[in-house]
Amino acid sequence: MVWECVKELVNFAALSRQRIFIFGISIVIAVFVIRLFQLQIINYDENVERSSGNSIKAIEQIPLRGVFYDRNMELLAQNSPTYSIRITPSEYDTSDNSILEAALDLDRGTIKNILKKNRIYSRHIPIRIKRGVDIEAISWIEENFENLNGVDYIIEMQRTYPGGVNGAHLFGFSKEITPSQLKKDSFYVPGDLTGYTGIEKTYEKVLRGIKGYTYILVDSKRREVGRYKEGKNDVTSVKGKDLVLGIDAKIQKIAETELAGKSGAVVAVEPETGEILALASAPSYDLNMFSYRTPREYLEQLAKDKLKPQYNRATMSAHPPGSTFKILCALAALDLGVIDENTTLYCGGGYTFGRFFKCHGAHGSINVVQAIEKSCNSFFYQLIFKIKLDRLKEYATQFYLGKKFQSDFKEEVAGLIPNSRYYEKIYGPDWPRGILVSLGIGQGEISTTPLQLAFFTALVANNGKSHLPHIVKGFLDEHKKLHVNNSAPLNINIKEDIFKIVKEGMYLVVNGAGTASNVRLPNIKVAGKTGTAQNPHGKDHSWFVGFAPFEKPKIAVCVIVENAGYGATYAAPIARKMIETYLETDSVKTLPKTTEFTSGRY
Repeated sequence: MVWECVKELVNFAALSRQRIFIFGISIVIAVFVIRLFQLQIINYDENVERSSGNSIKAIEQIPLRGVFYDRNMELLAQNSPTYSIRITPSEYDTSDNSILEAALDLDRGTIKNILKKNRIYSRHIPIRIKRGVDIEAISWIEENFENLNGVDYIIEMQRTYPGGVNGAHLFGFSKEITPSQLKKDSFYVPGDLTGYTGIEKTYEKVLRGIKGYTYILVDSKRREVGRYKEGKNDVTSVKGKDLVLGIDAKIQKIAETELAGKSGAVVAVEPETGEILALASAPSYDLNMFSYRTPREYLEQLAKDKLKPQYNRATMSAHPPGSTFKILCALAALDLGVIDENTTLYCGGGYTFGRFFKCHGAHGSINVVQAIEKSCNSFFYQLIFKIKLDRLKEYATQFYLGKKFQSDFKEEVAGLIPNSRYYEKIYGPDWPRGILVSLGIGQGEISTTPLQLAFFTALVANNGKSHLPHIVKGFLDEHKKLHVNNSAPLNINIKEDIFKIVKEGMYLVVNGAGTASNVRLPNIKVAGKTGTAQNPHGKDHSWFVGFAPFEKPKIAVCVIVENAGYGATYAAPIARKMIETYLETDSVKTLPKTTEFTSGRY
């Protein structure tokens, strides 16, 4: 009896364990079914997106960069196709380095160094190994594609310049982005190009466009097997905006040609708008050499050149303006009322203040118009004491002399217009007042850039009214509609009659008994002023500033030829050619019809 009871209990326990086991299995199966339903049905879209990185490869589509037109819609800088070789580190076998380097004509160890430099980034990001690859190398890549895991090529665009304008210091160039720049802007990936100098840099975000993406299905070995969803999810790249510059290609070419073999700069400005009509610096360099990877030999050549071809003399070389500065002194004195158009000062061949300061002639008693015409030093030696140094500084600042414009010029220096505090720091409160004598004729510590003097001349020509100088007129949208760069307007608060007096003197410099008679043109009235700036390190610098037509100015020009001599001899003839070409040619094309003004720079 007892045994039977024990047997029943054992059977019951076994049955219970079986039921518990079956129940447990049922629970597990139910959990799996529910989870599968959730993954496959409820969260299907979400999980497809999460897993797409394992089966879908996004191929970046680099947008076309915006191009440059001149003011007459002549194409200055365009995009031309070129091949670039890339390596995806996660797929690449480094034992192929030597073979690939030989095929691409790269120095031994180049690929290793490039991959090492980029190892801080994801191994799935393609790294550019060489840009500007010829068709023979691409053919070799195609023939050996199956044996070159992780190696591919893409078609990119490089800058070419069909208009015959070099524009090295004007356009600038793009360069491969640096690691520090990558941290600041998520738009870029390693190997991308970004504007490095000139307007390529200033307008980078306008020019670069918007990237697109093509999605490709790949297998477990990352081999392409087809388009993802037949391309329905692809994102089309958007071309960067095309820029219309204020530059006139005709006179830009003249400026570059005339400066060849010299050191100096030319800047031309449209007086009414402040648009830059020409900007050139010499010596220059070949922008085509910077379209893709620049040869090391060429970079070394530029670095060793004592004349510094990459140095923008138009905006960064600050020199004493010489006699061109007399125009500002005349304006300041007339506006302050310390002289009028009839006031005369005596020139007996020089002026004594502590010592004798020579003039280049003995002009007798002359007024301000005659003093400008004959460039009388004695007149302006005396005038500076009537104006006073600090007031002169105020007038110079109003005209942006010794001051940065901070427009679309990234490479720019301020120059210097000293005031009394400047000399007090050097000499103390009893600084020698004889210093002022040289300042009156644009010598001494005064320094200005060609850009500043060009714009100053434009302001004088247009009676103190203009806009801040700028290179870019505007940009074209996808409908070829021009959006104009509405730069800040300026109005110097000096009466028009005062400008008229000074401009009369400038007119006589060219058309009277002045120093620039070689600038005269038979059908165009030109006004101007020469300058010869003393240079303690060699020959004097040759300056000329001028504008035309005299009645209604359309162009103001500043030319400097360094270490050349007299302004009338070397700088003035360059300005003459530019003025004549700009005003006598009738080849102005029509800009896009619809314009829309925007505030500031896009």
